[in-house]
Amino acid sequence: MTTIRTIICEGDNVENSDWLILLIQAYVKNYTQLNNTQTGWKDPLLAVADACDPGFMELKSQVGPAHLLPHDLLPDAKSVICYFLPFASTIGRSNKPSKPCSDQWAFAYLETNRLIKDLNTHIQEELIRKGYHAAVTPATHNFDEKTLLSNWSHRHIAVIAGLGTVGLNRMLITAQGCSGRLGSLVTDMPLTPTPRSDVSACLYTYNGSCLQCIKNCPQDALQENQFDRRKCYELLLQNAEIHADKGFADACGKCLSYVPCSFTNPVNKLLAKRSTH
Repeated sequence: MTTIRTIICEGDNVENSDWLILLIQAYVKNYTQLNNTQTGWKDPLLAVADACDPGFMELKSQVGPAHLLPHDLLPDAKSVICYFLPFASTIGRSNKPSKPCSDQWAFAYLETNRLIKDLNTHIQEELIRKGYHAAVTPATHNFDEKTLLSNWSHRHIAVIAGLGTVGLNRMLITAQGCSGRLGSLVTDMPLTPTPRSDVSACLYTYNGSCLQCIKNCPQDALQENQFDRRKCYELLLQNAEIHADKGFADACGKCLSYVPCSFTNPVNKLLAKRSTH
């Protein structure tokens, strides 16, 4: 079952976004060779939200009062484009449960942030070529260092767009799992919104059967009913020091690695298995 948007910006003729996912897939496919990256990526996922979706206003209470709305970034916003760049499976498998994140994970974090920046610019240029505008946002470090709250939460926005659901690990679980990174941008091009699923992709939320992300957290920051973002951030800064030779890799990824949702939607996998019996 899915829930479809009930609000569409009035007077717009919406366009299918098939061309956009092809654009993103082609760019990512060529990025590794052109930029000599250590990181590999699987096929990206794309979802689109209506900029007038009431869910954006709810982020003022869900995330924080300083959270921006699409129209704060682009006054004539019609659509919010969200995409997920899944890491190659070898990157997740390198990040075994232990205190510091692996070298491969640190490189993936840094190189994917650069990819998102470059990809956003590429999409923006293509939208301009089509006669539209776009406002881009950084992949990370768009948060208040005192409150550790973001003013543009890619994962919450991705939920509104129908890209996935947030799991117990506080990360977005997509059809390709949660091992990867998110990007988003706002445009005045009217695009068809993506349906949202009513079914959680998290096994814990679905049937209480999994706590692996909590077990993997080396900082004990993640619990069933709470998340200590300060403890989490302290570990991210420790990892940044360990991997300082690579760049500012304030990453961890233990709650994304060696869990059932690393590379797939485990609830969909469970439901598919049941339907065959």
